[in-house]
Amino acid sequence: MDPDGRFVQVPIAVARIAGSDDDDVRLCLERLGAVEIAWTDLALPPGIAADYVLDLDDDPHAVGDVAARLGPALADLGVRLELARDFPYRIVQDAAVRAEISTDDDEGDWFELHLGIEVDGRYVDLLPAVVDLVSSGRLALPRGRKHVSLPLGPEGYVTLPRERIARLVDVIRELYEIDGFGPGGGVRIPACHPGYVEAIEDALGVRTESSGRRRRPRGTHEGQASVPPAPPEGTVRATLRPYQRAGVAWLADLHARGVGGVLADDMGLGKTLQTITHLARTRAARVGPPDLVVAPTSLLGNWRREIARFAPQLRVVTLHGRGRASRLEDARFADVVITTYALLVRDLEIHAARPYGIVVVDEAQTVKNARCQAHAALRTLDAEQIVCLSGTPIENDLEELRALFELAVPGLLGSRLSFREKFADPIERCGDTRRLEALRRRVAPFVLRRLKSEVATELPPKTEIVRHVDLGSAQRDLYESIRIAAHGAVRKAIRKKGLAGARLDILSALTKLRQVCCDPRLVPVGAAAHVAESAKLTALLEMIEDLRAAGRRALVFSQFTSMLALVSEAFEARGIEHLVLTGSSRDRQGLVDRFERGEGDVFLISLKAGGAGLNLTSADTVIHYDPWWNPAAQRQATDRVYRIGQTRPVHVYELIVSGSVEARMVALKRRKQALADALFGEGNGGGFSEEDVEHLLAPLADDP
Repeated sequence: MDPDGRFVQVPIAVARIAGSDDDDVRLCLERLGAVEIAWTDLALPPGIAADYVLDLDDDPHAVGDVAARLGPALADLGVRLELARDFPYRIVQDAAVRAEISTDDDEGDWFELHLGIEVDGRYVDLLPAVVDLVSSGRLALPRGRKHVSLPLGPEGYVTLPRERIARLVDVIRELYEIDGFGPGGGVRIPACHPGYVEAIEDALGVRTESSGRRRRPRGTHEGQASVPPAPPEGTVRATLRPYQRAGVAWLADLHARGVGGVLADDMGLGKTLQTITHLARTRAARVGPPDLVVAPTSLLGNWRREIARFAPQLRVVTLHGRGRASRLEDARFADVVITTYALLVRDLEIHAARPYGIVVVDEAQTVKNARCQAHAALRTLDAEQIVCLSGTPIENDLEELRALFELAVPGLLGSRLSFREKFADPIERCGDTRRLEALRRRVAPFVLRRLKSEVATELPPKTEIVRHVDLGSAQRDLYESIRIAAHGAVRKAIRKKGLAGARLDILSALTKLRQVCCDPRLVPVGAAAHVAESAKLTALLEMIEDLRAAGRRALVFSQFTSMLALVSEAFEARGIEHLVLTGSSRDRQGLVDRFERGEGDVFLISLKAGGAGLNLTSADTVIHYDPWWNPAAQRQATDRVYRIGQTRPVHVYELIVSGSVEARMVALKRRKQALADALFGEGNGGGFSEEDVEHLLAPLADDP
């Protein structure tokens, strides 16, 4: 073979071994693209005599590919291929590649990947060549090439099977583009995520080596499928379902590796029970500082009751209400301490000075803003593990996911600016599916999400119905007059402050239009006082009468507590027995117990007060009086009824004013859902633009 790589010289008469057939050899060469010299007009370099030639046009991948394939093909025919001593291509098997990972005392949260190969007894760094291949995008080789040749500087080239290199490049590209190089010159790998190491080992067919301070990260698991369901018997007074047992085992596996996670099961699948089981099991296995549960105020009672019910052996101290200051000292000797987000911030100096075992962040979407005080307070805690519980880990955008991971697995997704540049913007603005897959792969081992449709197959059917309501002429005219004024004000605000700066103006305008759809009496403008009709309230009253006649019980959700007051007033006028739960209700659990005992045909609940922590399976109907931006919030409300324990078919109604801002909101909500589906399932996400605002503020249409 010619060392300059342009021609391959095959002197058959010299290399031939007795017993081979010239015709077979010729056919083999021709299959690889060789041409008999007598049929070409190519000018060979001086001093070269050949029977066949290959014109490879100085393509190192082509040269290496032919060299790698020609030897075995000729050997099958009894012919030995001899390479010139100065031929610059080393044909090696992938097993000859050495992969090493290292860590540094100053970089304990990161490993570095090093790739090398032995050439003539010397170790040669292969990583620069692979990174160059990644950054240049030169892996798109002509069809038929089965090998890749990587430059090794003065040592020439190393030729490796293309399939292996392609799989390796996929991993290296992701690490190089997102994490970059470490101080030791290797590509950085998050120390808590050995899935990357496993992928590299799988691509190369070798196991990573370690030496000196180098150590191999422990294995991890992507979700529940890889985790054996550990038996929780003896730690809680409950019989866990198989998926719940798997969830407990997943939490235990993360705890053993010193990392946290996001338990993101669908609402109603028992995240609280799984977490209590995890707390009880770890408490039984060790003596140490107490665990801490941080939850919304409305859920403190629920945590106390559930722990007393399932793990009464745990000593619980609740830091809330009168006497909190005295109980702060008692909390040091508890098994589980329960507090609220607001009180965590207020008592932070005390909490930050104490170690904790497991910190549970319930309804973790509460701290989806990484810059809020509660999020900052949680980051200061000295904890063995932080577990975030949320049925809606993404409500609006990917920044919310990063906020949760900054608590559960700090550093995994980088800084806010880095995450925006490398993940959020490419995915949300550009629909970059490769970055989406990279983000999904990165978070997968630390997020456990199961849907009711997957694991709670015993649940009865759920029927979702959109009930369209047409406005009467007076209410329609009011809507249009407010819309025109609001549209003009929003356009002016956007021109002056930009889309982000005009956010409050936009929300104010949209809220007024939504209020008109609900009931004109909600709108604080003089013209509304002259509109007596309320098409949606009339429709609701008709529905409730029909449901009562059929023996069904319903929950009615609204974002506006003032709307619930109007509905309650209308119910009282018609003798409809009902209960009302809002943020100002004092005895939240007492109201729930009364409804579950059969008191009242309808339960009016504000979306904020009743979106979580309630079990209301005695109802079989959910009515969303007014749609909200966030589809997850509505699902949470629906799942107060559609959860484990429900035995009857459930009907979910959404009341929508035809052609209005409500109808347009329904379409936009699908984008929010798509963003979560894209990360935890299938699909792609989208953002929010000025065009969306124009669409929402468009005139009433005949169609939604």
